[in-house]
Amino acid sequence: MPADHPHAHGTPPLIATLKSQPEDFVVEEVLGFEPTGEGEHAFLTVEKRGANTEWVARQLAAYAGVAPFAVGYAGLKDRHAVTRQHYTVQLPRGAAPEWSALAHPEFRVTAVTRHARKLKRGALERNRFVLVLRDVRGDCDAAESRIAAIERAGVPNYYGEQRFGRDGSNVEQARAMFAGARVGRAERSIFLSAARSALFNAALAARVEDGSWNAARAGDVFQLDGRGSIFGPEPVDATLEARVAALAIHPTGPLWGRGALRTTDAVAALEQAIADAEPVLVRGLEAAGLEQERRALRLAVRTIGRRFDNDVLTLHFELPAGTYATTVLRELAAESGAPGTARI
Repeated sequence: MPADHPHAHGTPPLIATLKSQPEDFVVEEVLGFEPTGEGEHAFLTVEKRGANTEWVARQLAAYAGVAPFAVGYAGLKDRHAVTRQHYTVQLPRGAAPEWSALAHPEFRVTAVTRHARKLKRGALERNRFVLVLRDVRGDCDAAESRIAAIERAGVPNYYGEQRFGRDGSNVEQARAMFAGARVGRAERSIFLSAARSALFNAALAARVEDGSWNAARAGDVFQLDGRGSIFGPEPVDATLEARVAALAIHPTGPLWGRGALRTTDAVAALEQAIADAEPVLVRGLEAAGLEQERRALRLAVRTIGRRFDNDVLTLHFELPAGTYATTVLRELAAESGAPGTARI
């Protein structure tokens, strides 16, 4: 996300170095279901270090002697991390590669079973994170208060910078694509997502600025916490406000596409103003056939485990699929500016 997007809880109380090594950012997929144990797909648990999800998928396909489209996975994971995620590989009848013999310095297969169908994108429940912040400076008491505030009120559900590519170039690539530049199928999907995410982040930033990102406004559409169910708009009353305060429901922002905004009143006016400021992105997304959808403006973080050890802070938490650990970190710590550090 752009560094200038507003923070919800004020200036971060800490300065730290993030991702000084891949082991400082550990992500584990939690699918929410068990593999069937039988079927034509090998179901692999893979631990990778400093490797791209799609690149690993291609390596698995090559090892098994199948086409890349025979490999499925639930989600893209950060390259600059240690990640534990799952893949399926559709195999010809009777084929059974010796997965334990697949040796590579950047990834390894840690478990193998069978599954009845290909693993699809988005087919996971949540991700479990262990993050290590080094060279931590700042007020630890204030950091404890900030963590408590995050647990109590959540954080803005910005799309993370991974969505936008190196130096945010994916949005500019989307503009070029909408102007007629030819791109591959995989790139097209990436650029469409970046354009949509940029519009959402802009709408969310406006709600953070006016203090309504975690509050019900007239005309809002809401999402049930932990589920995709959307409802509203409906009159704002004490019951609705209590559900928002309890993190049971969240106001939503637009994922742009064809059709009318579902929101009304001042909320719809704000969202339309964001769209009017980016006509190239809006027209491109509509022409691509995407439909209007909604995404929660707020990300609930129920419990954040933490351990301070001199100038090292270790954090443990879980987030729903499709959300970003960096959106939590940026409310707690600013980047140190040391060479090689990532932006928080």
